Amino acid sequence: MRGFIIGLALLASLGSIPAALAQEPASRGRIALSFDDAPRGQGPLFAGPERAEALIASLRAVDAPPAVFFIKTDGLQSEEGRARIRGYGEAGHLIANHTHSHTWLSRTETDAYIADIDRAEALLAGLPNRRPWFRFPYLDEGTPREKRDTVRAALAERGLRNGYVTVDNYDWYIERLWQGALRDGRRVDLTALGAAYIDMLIGALEFYDAQAVNAIGRSPDHVILLHENDLAALFAGDLVEALRANGWTLISPDEAYTDPIAALEPETLMTRQGQIGALAVEAGISPSSLTHRAIEEAQIEAFLESRHVFPAPHQ
Repeated sequence: MRGFIIGLALLASLGSIPAALAQEPASRGRIALSFDDAPRGQGPLFAGPERAEALIASLRAVDAPPAVFFIKTDGLQSEEGRARIRGYGEAGHLIANHTHSHTWLSRTETDAYIADIDRAEALLAGLPNRRPWFRFPYLDEGTPREKRDTVRAALAERGLRNGYVTVDNYDWYIERLWQGALRDGRRVDLTALGAAYIDMLIGALEFYDAQAVNAIGRSPDHVILLHENDLAALFAGDLVEALRANGWTLISPDEAYTDPIAALEPETLMTRQGQIGALAVEAGISPSSLTHRAIEEAQIEAFLESRHVFPAPHQ
């Protein structure tokens, strides 16, 4: 439990949103939180069970609505992994399918991919707060078109809906850089890390919201892609407060997935940036324009360096 105690102390010490941001913000739109790849293993700070406790506590502390966890079920073959996911459900969060093996659809035989979905469904049976949603690993909905359409039909036959995202980002790459800094013996400024993480996510939301307005003429209910990692455990509560300070209303994925875009199946092959990326391309927006700092590894590296997240020894 030492890591969990350290984590809770960090949550308490990382500070609150500046008073200037605490004023009543102009109303923007609505957004739900989703977390992929649970249950993940050891991170830079937390072991898996400690991370789950910290993440649940972080969301509860800011009175966040339920989030959805998309489960990679090879982690449910241990009692610890299954207990962790059950804990998310018992805390009021939602549980959905992210395949068993987390493979790329475009690189996997169609029958094997569908069997992997079925294996995950069987392992998720009996867990609380289940939802009939499926999220494609890597947001890879498949090429060629025939493969994509076969999997879409298989999901429909099983009563599974696409658990799409509208806001893509590489939070996983920030954690990879964090891990690399620790391996290299570099100091990590956790306050700067949290601020950079939140700024990157809000920037991604602003980018995809603008693309949605361009593509469909309005701001939909958004679903942001996050991962069950140590960044989320430390900073999810701060993210919720920052979203609210910027005028966003947090909602449950149950509400978000009633938005009319949930019924759309874009004919364009996926951009691997989620529903808004696909709808933007279908509306004639060039795929080359669908880029921003949160999905460019070199830009993320430069951004973290500019924010002194991994300061040099003399700093």
